[in-house]
Amino acid sequence: MHIEPGLVDSTKIVLSYATAATGAAFAAKLAFEHVRVDGLPSLILRGAIATVLVFVFFEVFPHMPVGVSEVHLILGSSLFLIFGAAPTAIGLVAGLMIQSFFVSPADLPQLGMNVTTLLAALFAMQEVARRIVPANLAYVDLSYAHVFRLSLVFQGTIVAWVAFWTLYGQGLSAATLQSVATFGAAYMTVLLLEPLVDMAVLAGAKALRGRPGAALLASRRLYA
Repeated sequence: MHIEPGLVDSTKIVLSYATAATGAAFAAKLAFEHVRVDGLPSLILRGAIATVLVFVFFEVFPHMPVGVSEVHLILGSSLFLIFGAAPTAIGLVAGLMIQSFFVSPADLPQLGMNVTTLLAALFAMQEVARRIVPANLAYVDLSYAHVFRLSLVFQGTIVAWVAFWTLYGQGLSAATLQSVATFGAAYMTVLLLEPLVDMAVLAGAKALRGRPGAALLASRRLYA
């Protein structure tokens, strides 16, 4: 989902700074709520683990350029279900920053757009989770239908924001629409794999229920 260099020129890219700042402000609100409920050590530990995982997902997992962007297996839904929204937000932003500053400096101008895209996808998924998961159902007991819908929202929001940045930067044309459609179709193939990974991760977490350190590592919602 990395926005390609030059897709949005310097005269328009300022919008991404505003959207990224808005997303970061909401992520900060989630972080304060997390610290109030679970404490600062939990946020730091989960955020650090999520950061490492996001960097691995970006740089180690297979990824390929398609159309206007790249197809990545980010596993945002897995991170959210295990660690919670705030640590996942930290992981997504910090992982992107490490990748941009130290591995792909060409992505730095697009950092605001990439941050916006991932945080918007996370927040949309969090809201859908609140609506579709009953309060008395722990995440470890979610069905395939639940995790598929969460993954669909996460990936669909990414595709929608990539489409927005592309049309915002390049304008509406047949070539642009075709490139966006090609990327969207390729990216949604992630749905074939991600829900299965989610189910496997949740099964592993369920097996570890009650083990020492589980409360510090996992979100409250995972087991309750």
